[in-house]
Amino acid sequence: MNPPLHDPDAARTALQGVVEADLDNDQVADRHARGVWSGICEPGDGDAGLLVAAVGAAGALRLVAADDAPAVAAAAAIDRDRAREALERWRPRLASGPSAAGFDTARRVGVRLIVPGDATWPTRVDDLGPHGPLCLWVRGRLPEHPVPTVAIVGARAATSYGEHVAMELSAELAATGVRIVSGAAYGIDGAAHRAALNAGGLTDALLAGGVDRPYPAGHEDLLGRITRTGAVISEVPCGAAPTKWRFLSRNRIIAAISDATVVVEAGWRSGSLNTAAHAASLGRPLGAVPGPVTSPASAGCHRMLRDFDARCITRSADVRELLGLDDDLLPGADGWVDEATALRDALSTRSWRTVDDVARRCGQSIAHVERGLGLLLLDGRAQHGPAGWRLIVTRR
Repeated sequence: MNPPLHDPDAARTALQGVVEADLDNDQVADRHARGVWSGICEPGDGDAGLLVAAVGAAGALRLVAADDAPAVAAAAAIDRDRAREALERWRPRLASGPSAAGFDTARRVGVRLIVPGDATWPTRVDDLGPHGPLCLWVRGRLPEHPVPTVAIVGARAATSYGEHVAMELSAELAATGVRIVSGAAYGIDGAAHRAALNAGGLTDALLAGGVDRPYPAGHEDLLGRITRTGAVISEVPCGAAPTKWRFLSRNRIIAAISDATVVVEAGWRSGSLNTAAHAASLGRPLGAVPGPVTSPASAGCHRMLRDFDARCITRSADVRELLGLDDDLLPGADGWVDEATALRDALSTRSWRTVDDVARRCGQSIAHVERGLGLLLLDGRAQHGPAGWRLIVTRR
């Protein structure tokens, strides 16, 4: 059973291992209650969001446990019939006590629970209002300070053209410090994640089920790689299954957590258009990559360009413009020193050099060097081998 909310010691025990801060009793109750709510309401449940905003997560749970429809209606400013329907959705799950297993699994596999007010809480999702997440379950780590972030999404049944463009955009953006967000699906999503990682950048994956259940199963290794530097995120607790509704609801988080959304390839009724619609409703910049007019895989992108007022994206510079970034120098450039040139000067065409050696020679941090080398690799200007890196002389 769930620990009683009036018992801070029991709630603190449930939270042990899934939070990193010392909390007072009110914080313990609120955080634990938010974790419970993530298991008893479906993502995006506006009634739950209104009730929690009005009386707090713990207070809202007490009203559910008491089956008090009039009090729920009054607090959430909804009519009693709607309050009764909401209680009929929530009470069976609260009574079954599934959250205890979710907390136990999170503790066992190293998943953290974050809530509004935490240093790593992505405040952009607050724009969703009552339909926003009440908490997030995270494997890996989210940044403590805002960084430029773009969602790159598209078709699962992607063409080679679509995957190539997604990888090129993602790698070049990640190498210049832009964080890449996607949904870990096959096709465009997976290509975007892999390219960001290969460029030494950061990427986050939003899942429709619990973060302890890699989905799709074929991306288990990819999701593991993402957690080493970025984050795998869900608003449902560990053990929760991905469902069709949760995939659609997950898309609103992808759109909200990002500064802009770019659809690389999408059919006329692709789920990626759902993400685009959420981005448009939030006032987020929207981009679409054009494709052959004869390709069904690009019909959705062309629809976005025509009907959604999306910007035409053909290169990473277009995305940076969408994000309001004014240059394409490597991170740390001050406007007159081109760090890419310094990085190339530190490489040799004959000798292999380690990342540490290159960083020492060019005076850049290892993180900047890794991103820059990834970009040079994708551009065909550098080669990577067991002994390190070397420069490739190109004739252009």
